[in-house]
Amino acid sequence: MGASDARGKEQEDDDLDPAGRGGIVVDPRVELFPQNPEDPFAVNLAATMVLDRQGMVTGWSGQAQQLTGHKVAEVIGRPAAGLLIDPLDRERVTGAVANCQQASGWFGVLPVRHRDGHRMLLGVRAYCVARIGQDCEWVVVGAPGEAVIQWETDRAVLDGLFSRFPVGFSSHDPELKILRINRALARVGGLPSPAVARGRRIADFLHPADAETVEDGLRRVLATGKPMIFTEQSGRSRHDPDQERFVSVSAFRMQDAAGKVLGVAQLVEDVTDRHRAQRRLAMLNEASARIGTTLDVAATARELVDVAVPGLADGVSVDLLEPLSPDTEDTPAVKGAMQRVAVKSLVPQTPVPAPVGAPVHVAPDSVQGRCLTDQRPVLEQPVSPTATPATGARAVMAVPLTARGHPLGLISLWRTRPEPFEDDDLILAGEFAARAALSIDNARRYTVQQHTALTLQRSLLPQQLPQPSAVEVAHRYLPAGATTGVGGDWFDVIPLSGARVALVAGDVVGHGIHAAAAMGRLRTAVHTLADLDLEPAEVLAHLDDLVDRLATGTETSGCGEQLIGATCLYAIYDPVTQRCAAARAAHPPPVVATPDGFAALADIPAGPPLGLGGLPFETAELDVPEGTLLALYTDGLIESPDHDIDTQLARLCDVLTTTGRTLQELASATIDDLLPDLPRDDVALLLARSQALPADRVATWQLPAEPASAGRARRLTEEQLDRWGLTDLAFTTVLIATELVTNSYRYATGPVMLRLIRDRTLICEVSDPSSTSPHLRRARPTDEGGRGLLLVAQLTQRWGTRYTAEGKTVWTEQPLPGNGIPPPESAGSTGPHGDFLRNVPMP
Repeated sequence: MGASDARGKEQEDDDLDPAGRGGIVVDPRVELFPQNPEDPFAVNLAATMVLDRQGMVTGWSGQAQQLTGHKVAEVIGRPAAGLLIDPLDRERVTGAVANCQQASGWFGVLPVRHRDGHRMLLGVRAYCVARIGQDCEWVVVGAPGEAVIQWETDRAVLDGLFSRFPVGFSSHDPELKILRINRALARVGGLPSPAVARGRRIADFLHPADAETVEDGLRRVLATGKPMIFTEQSGRSRHDPDQERFVSVSAFRMQDAAGKVLGVAQLVEDVTDRHRAQRRLAMLNEASARIGTTLDVAATARELVDVAVPGLADGVSVDLLEPLSPDTEDTPAVKGAMQRVAVKSLVPQTPVPAPVGAPVHVAPDSVQGRCLTDQRPVLEQPVSPTATPATGARAVMAVPLTARGHPLGLISLWRTRPEPFEDDDLILAGEFAARAALSIDNARRYTVQQHTALTLQRSLLPQQLPQPSAVEVAHRYLPAGATTGVGGDWFDVIPLSGARVALVAGDVVGHGIHAAAAMGRLRTAVHTLADLDLEPAEVLAHLDDLVDRLATGTETSGCGEQLIGATCLYAIYDPVTQRCAAARAAHPPPVVATPDGFAALADIPAGPPLGLGGLPFETAELDVPEGTLLALYTDGLIESPDHDIDTQLARLCDVLTTTGRTLQELASATIDDLLPDLPRDDVALLLARSQALPADRVATWQLPAEPASAGRARRLTEEQLDRWGLTDLAFTTVLIATELVTNSYRYATGPVMLRLIRDRTLICEVSDPSSTSPHLRRARPTDEGGRGLLLVAQLTQRWGTRYTAEGKTVWTEQPLPGNGIPPPESAGSTGPHGDFLRNVPMP
């Protein structure tokens, strides 16, 4: 090393140790005692003074000079008490300094006089220091009084945090070992004292799964420094793992002034009651949304048990009293039998509780019996043997189901878990029961109403369709689902004169009893109009007037709701001509499937719905060869949520062209193919396969309008009956034909048409161009005429008049021998004039 280097090194050493004595080297750039800047008594911040036993100042630091303004020369050798303002404080300090043998230290906040004269508070801590062979001395540390007071307050808060704070608090080292817990957390963990937890881990006191959750959160706080705030989680203790408990945890990382991580602290609050209250509120909201979504008693009961298990109970059963009419005002007898409609349990039971559908009988002294008798909720825990609805139940509640003042049954709730029911659980069960009872009562009332409407509808629909010789028929009817209600769909097969048949399908707007009642009115009107033998368009025009009167008049359709519209299809098939005349009022057109396997919608003008009024309907003529299938239906058959109407109609045509099935099988197949699920609307389907009347069973003659035609009619009729082997009917038939032909040439102009048809009855028809209808009248004993039509009415089973574009036709029907129909003398008339003619004596 050179001389210059040596001199430089020596100079550097002198700078570091001015005394040149070696030992501790003080570098002003280094903070020897780093302290928390918030600590007023930190070494680098506090004022320090030294007092002898007499209270004289023997030492005075620079921080003391800065704090009080007094310089060293002004205080050394003077009594420290002279700085105090209060004489009493002077006396106490002087006495405390003098008694160093009795006190090792003292502290306080004292008012002192600053050098500039203002009053200030000084916090002091005094420590007695003994010297060998000398009197003791006092080292006094001072700090601003306000800072000391704040510091002491903070220390008091920290002390209260561990001794009196009602919320759990703990501190952990970086390995998550417990440094300290407060008394509140010790009580939560079931510890006799906080000291027991020191040095142990959370898993020593919490259930392993819950402890792992807590420690995972604390590790994240240690790793990231991001606090954890109000995180709720399960906090079951090891000494009572079956007791449900929830805690809210907040945590922060602990570190010193230099930033070194010392560990983590957490605040643990028992929020079990609040969590249960929130869970009950959530279950109540869920119950509001899930209970009563359908108008079905069993479905509502299932919704109730699904909501209550497992949130409220481990098992729930719903038992209802025998259903009564909702219209009754009498309270049902409590001792009546009950039926189980729903049950759900988390724990397999031995023996199994009563299954759904089984009768349930309760003992009068049981929980359920007391609940039914008093009509109030009953809670029992521990459970007596008679109250146990299931093996292993530790707590049982029974809550009555009451709606509109009438008891409907009860629900039983039980727990097999050790956790008992609370009073709030009983209140929540009561809320469930109230909501379920109202929904069950509504479902019962709706069911009764639906049953009434369905019964009414079925009574108004044809119970058994006639089987005329003109067509072979099959039908299907499906009521709508429970949420839609009974509709007003109907169908009918009405035998007409001349072996013809009317096929009808209709649909009333709306659902319920009013729709069923309106359907009955329209169906009755159609039968009345059919007896008049009107054309299809005329029938619809009269129906349109009827619906319009019902909608605008004072009459209603049964439930205060007025009938506002309907659709209808009316078709007449004649097996003699093999033609069909049809008209429709906004009803879906029929499907016509020919014997050669072709199916399509019939081209019939749509027409307006019934009830609009003032709009015309059109009749269309169709050729219907023998074996042709006619399908009449309502819109419920072709409406589907998965397919459009065109697709459904194409499927309908495909099904109707299927071969190798009877008509009944074809009707079932149509329903199964187009409606795999329960329909949303009523469905009516009528299938009719046409049959032709053989030519040898029809005889037609045209006669001139002259008196000689009566004799020719007698001869032709007698000869035709002889060919058919019906000579037993010759006398009455000849008489009928003679009287009808005679009336025609007397009161009409133009040719007369005589036609005999041998069907299931013997039909005699006389047609003429006149539109005047013959009428029965009672002849007086002195009258020479007026008895012919009365004779006709007495000799026939039915008779009537129908009008055509060319005039009118008077027809009669007589039963064939051997077909089981009573002879005309005892049968009476069932035609349009039958009620008048019944029991009318022969003149």
